[in-house]
Amino acid sequence: MESLDGKVVWITGASSGIGKALAAECALQGAQVILSARRLEELEKVRVSLLHPDHHISIAMDITDEAQVRHAYEQVLDQKGRIDLLINNAGLSQRALITETSMQTERAIMEIDYFSQVFLTKLALPTFIAQKSGRIAYISSVAGLLGTQYRATYSAAKAAIHMWANSLRAEVAQDGVKVSVIFPGFVKTNVSFNALNGAGKPQAHQDQAIENGLEADDFAKQTVAALLNGEEYIVVGGAKEKLGVWVSRLSPETLYKMIRKMKVK
Repeated sequence: MESLDGKVVWITGASSGIGKALAAECALQGAQVILSARRLEELEKVRVSLLHPDHHISIAMDITDEAQVRHAYEQVLDQKGRIDLLINNAGLSQRALITETSMQTERAIMEIDYFSQVFLTKLALPTFIAQKSGRIAYISSVAGLLGTQYRATYSAAKAAIHMWANSLRAEVAQDGVKVSVIFPGFVKTNVSFNALNGAGKPQAHQDQAIENGLEADDFAKQTVAALLNGEEYIVVGGAKEKLGVWVSRLSPETLYKMIRKMKVK
């Protein structure tokens, strides 16, 4: 995929943050963007802000409701007839120690960050295989590569979708379908406000690390460029996050020692 011009791009979690920024960048690249999230009103605000708003559509759905997701998929095919790039971006973060996190919260994060991505992919996969083309992308996280305090379940879910995507890549390679995983570091969005505490309630305040992170627009530009370049393993973040990923490959033991000393909340 050397260009997004005229391509159909479906983005989940597109009403704000990374998803909104990715939608804007894809529209600038000439794509027909399908915006999905729970709130239609917010999606429509994003849609009308995009270049050539009439080329794009908003389809509201709760990513954890299989009936809604199935209906949304049917609408996508009915209105666009194909999907060239699916970006599984919908997600939920965490800010709680393991000892403070209820099992209900553990399951809620895993449901959104892992199982819902799996379900949508399995639903859309026959379309990609029939086309013998297209790319499926997942927004994982640097936390899914490293594992840090206060993010145990989030890290586990993001690592799980990474490994699942690796298996998917191997299984569909002969069908002409490509798979990419993106690992954001700290990106300045509302992710901290929505992150769940141990009781499953939104944290409702910003983290300093997120506030000082990469601008969402910069993240989107780097990510879309990497996807168009055919990259499959895409780390986008600041110097500290990239250093952590590098150390994790060379010396996991050194990384674990570094993480113990970090103040990441």
